[in-house]
Amino acid sequence: MKDKIKIFLDTDLLEKYLLGTTTDEESFQVERYIAMYPKVKETYDELQDNLETFAKMHAIKTPEGLKERIIGRIRGEKAGRKRFFQYSIAASFAALLFAGAAFFFYSQNQSLQEENDMVSNQIKLLEQDMKEQLEDVRNQFIVLNNPQTKRLNVKGNKKAKELKAVAYINPVKKLSYINVSKLPNLPENQCFQMWAEVNGEMVNLGVIKESMEQDNLLALPYSDKAVGYITIEPEGGNMTPTVENIVANIAY
Repeated sequence: MKDKIKIFLDTDLLEKYLLGTTTDEESFQVERYIAMYPKVKETYDELQDNLETFAKMHAIKTPEGLKERIIGRIRGEKAGRKRFFQYSIAASFAALLFAGAAFFFYSQNQSLQEENDMVSNQIKLLEQDMKEQLEDVRNQFIVLNNPQTKRLNVKGNKKAKELKAVAYINPVKKLSYINVSKLPNLPENQCFQMWAEVNGEMVNLGVIKESMEQDNLLALPYSDKAVGYITIEPEGGNMTPTVENIVANIAY
């Protein structure tokens, strides 16, 4: 019986159930195990607390002023439509005298349609961005709470002795993250940059900023034989890594 519970807990069904991504059959299985086995119920409650804490730490803020801009745009659309309707009535009485007005109203309508499309596209982009961020938070939660995740301590070499980081590698879910907890001070014209060598190709993961320290995780491309690097580069980052300035290696 203990082996059966252990096998169940080694899966990610509890995490998926908490995040609402299980099928009906999986949900039924999870609910049955929670009801039948106290150990599963205890793990479920602990994950639920962890998820709530994790979600609060990584809450996605709506861009400032978005609500006001959308409301203002909607009001503008209503006002524009009202003006368009009034102009149309007037134009019907004076069509013979003001034939050119039709083109004016057509232009107004086209402009309004373009603004509508612009607002719609902005909302779609925001929704997609929030969806991607939520997916990233979900993956971080799974990696940090899954018992099959490997944790690798990363330290800098003599060029960056104070550099400290922890890499989280989950070979089952094929997910990798790194948390840079401390960065040494660099001259203003230099920065730290993250790289990953995947299948023989070097992937630029961007500049590591001070704001990325502590609770922020940086996603790493997953591969069975991937290697990560942290280098010192000119301010703003480099297109290719400076090999002689490698200060840390992450083999995962």
